[in-house]
Amino acid sequence: MTVKELHEALTELYPRSLSCSWDNDGIMVSPDPNARVRRILVSLDAVSDAVRYAAKNGFDVLLTHHPMLFRGVKSVTPDSVGGRRILSAASGGVSVISLHTRLDAGRGGVNDCLCRACGFEPSGTFGDEDSPELGRYADVKPMTGDYLAAMVKEKLGCPAVRVTGEGSAFIRRIGFCGGDGKDLIPAAQAAGCGAFVTGDAGYNMAEDAAEDGLFTVEAGHFHTEAPVCPALAETASALSGAYAEVWNSCAYRIL
Repeated sequence: MTVKELHEALTELYPRSLSCSWDNDGIMVSPDPNARVRRILVSLDAVSDAVRYAAKNGFDVLLTHHPMLFRGVKSVTPDSVGGRRILSAASGGVSVISLHTRLDAGRGGVNDCLCRACGFEPSGTFGDEDSPELGRYADVKPMTGDYLAAMVKEKLGCPAVRVTGEGSAFIRRIGFCGGDGKDLIPAAQAAGCGAFVTGDAGYNMAEDAAEDGLFTVEAGHFHTEAPVCPALAETASALSGAYAEVWNSCAYRIL
């Protein structure tokens, strides 16, 4: 299977119709789209360390969640972070494919994996006009918000979680959106969720939602999205017959 064919196969599973209108995904960089894929490295981000690791260890593809190219590139030189990443991938023979919001919304993607990593099985989807299937919700046996927060912290291996809302109230439906999920808070409320688990909810959004009875658990961008990487590696390997490996490193620390 070639780089181009791998992207086409991934697009069959995660079609661009699931992508948000503002997103940028697909083949970000490719020295040769017709090159054969033998080794795939999966990472949340196409950071320089991941690109260098891929090039040094003979990986043909770096498959990421977050787009390597997002806000637009005006020049490609070693003087910028983005330029160095692009040049490093191209010179190292590494093609970069990024899936982003279609991987969030797709079956078996970020939000399915987040829900399951927290110990629940998805019951349905919710979202907004731009992406109606982005989020997941799980109907659960009644539990308090504080119990849920402690469970999420343990299951995801977070150093800490931030909670907003009444922790002693019982919850029967939980919404999930990995990463920056604040824009889905109204949709989670409309879907009848009593709690919302996400990476980052935003101070004001979480505070306003708490007044309407929504308990919010913020577990960090990395920890809410990292569970998808092993699943994506397994999928990419099954599609291509190539060896797949997960590379992930959290950029931030909590002191």
